[in-house]
Amino acid sequence: MIAAEENQLLTQTDPGTPCGALIRRYWQPVALSEELPAGGAPIKVKILGEELALFRDDQKRPGLIGRHCSHRGTDLSYGRVEDGGLRCLYHGWLYDICGRVIDQPGEPGGGANKAAIRHLAYPCQEIGGVIFTYMGAGEPPLVPNYEFLTVAPENRTVVKAFYECNYLQGNEGNIDPVHLSFLHQYLSEVQVARLRVVKEVNATDNTLLAKDVAPNIEVEVTNFGLRIYTTRDAGADKRYLRVTNFVMPNLSAFGGSTVGDGYAVHWHVPIDDRHHWKYIFAFSRTSELDEFLRTRSRVELTDDYRLAKNGGNRYQQDRASMKTQTFTGMGSNFQVHDAFATESQGAVQNRTEENLVSSDKAIVAARKLILNGIKDVQQGREPQHVVRDAKANAFPNLVVISDVIAKSMDWKEYTRSREQR
Repeated sequence: MIAAEENQLLTQTDPGTPCGALIRRYWQPVALSEELPAGGAPIKVKILGEELALFRDDQKRPGLIGRHCSHRGTDLSYGRVEDGGLRCLYHGWLYDICGRVIDQPGEPGGGANKAAIRHLAYPCQEIGGVIFTYMGAGEPPLVPNYEFLTVAPENRTVVKAFYECNYLQGNEGNIDPVHLSFLHQYLSEVQVARLRVVKEVNATDNTLLAKDVAPNIEVEVTNFGLRIYTTRDAGADKRYLRVTNFVMPNLSAFGGSTVGDGYAVHWHVPIDDRHHWKYIFAFSRTSELDEFLRTRSRVELTDDYRLAKNGGNRYQQDRASMKTQTFTGMGSNFQVHDAFATESQGAVQNRTEENLVSSDKAIVAARKLILNGIKDVQQGREPQHVVRDAKANAFPNLVVISDVIAKSMDWKEYTRSREQR
């Protein structure tokens, strides 16, 4: 349980809020590249409570600018992409990707004082199928050199899903190891395509998670955030080790379908305090992703990245299937399970009413890191995991593991041996 003031501090991200100031110190996804094809229309976006327009100029560069024209407030997302920028439909003012007014055609000479106007604009970079933006103060840091962004396009996939809840409760679901033994449990594995089998015990992850529902959990602070060790009994002197990660300030890395040769990431980006986008990444270091892996997270998503099963239709829960198929009765799609669990907490979870237990230690630790980051920004310091040194822009210790090992083995030493060199 935390105080109402602390809950507000962690969850409010609009301009002028302390947590909003923290999150703005990091590059954030603002759209998928597929949403903004070359020659395509601008799109309106809302991120961290700000209304913006995203477009590609005639050099195919993404630009993110304030949605409302600096002249008289007309919506620029309807504008014309031409002549090196985005032109307002009302009076023809033309903006480049840096927010400069480069033409005022209704003024003598194209606008003698146009250079004095600087429209709101945020820098963008396009990496790994995603358009990122930096909305913070000062010189932008480096975009972290994450593996899931830099492997070959055929080895990675990304999509996003709309969630009707605050970003924090979305991300806290990723760093809660116990829920895997319940929320995502398949009662029958026959119905599910391509469950991973752990060869050492000839059992699926699903079976191992169900076998020991009260795991041992330890956390360790790292340069990027938090490493989470979870160990479960796997019988016959064996231990099931899972290593996952909270990455400052609003993403997590965990097993997924490519674990062993890659991992999955959920990056939770606030739209406002009551809604967010979850960007869903998966990658393999050495193999191309086949059609199943490439499209798995797109199942049951509409064309505008909404879940077909949602709170409006009670996630299409089938209570009969709870007896023989899945724990939730909501089908096999983890994204639907996650949406139910986090959206049903309320748009902004009231953490003054929660009762945390020992298995919530990763959530407690992650909140402390966010609060420390907020304090760092307030006191003029660089928060954790803001990267400015190119030599330090690598994260070999961002390790994800889902293995069965001998009980006699030191699992922390085993994890360190798996770090990428």
